[in-house]
Amino acid sequence: QVQLVESGGGLVQPGGSLTLSCAASGSIFSIPAMAWYRQAPGKQRDLVASITRGGRTNYADSVRGRFTISRDNAKNTVYLQMNSLKPEDTAVYYCNADIIMIGVGVPRGYWGQGTQVTVSS
Repeated sequence: QVQLVESGGGLVQPGGSLTLSCAASGSIFSIPAMAWYRQAPGKQRDLVASITRGGRTNYADSVRGRFTISRDNAKNTVYLQMNSLKPEDTAVYYCNADIIMIGVGVPRGYWGQGTQVTVSS
């Protein structure tokens, strides 16, 4: 089986920074894409940023220029560096990964358990 474990959430003041990490473990052959989503109370889960194995990135307009997604393929880990945080960034952040398991030919999507990010003074 595959597991995604997130870390790095917490409480930060407006204008501050946080870095989220998400490590995938299990019988992994390859991870074509990894991403971060977020869900605020009463709202739908939205894409924040994504990154391919080759490093191609995509960002939501609301975070472009403030957040940076990166990954370490050797560690099966994706990061989200969040700068200039705003109260509207408050949400539960979820890691998502398309993973090809050893012995399986097609990718399957997996989710982490979520980590709370609260931006407040």
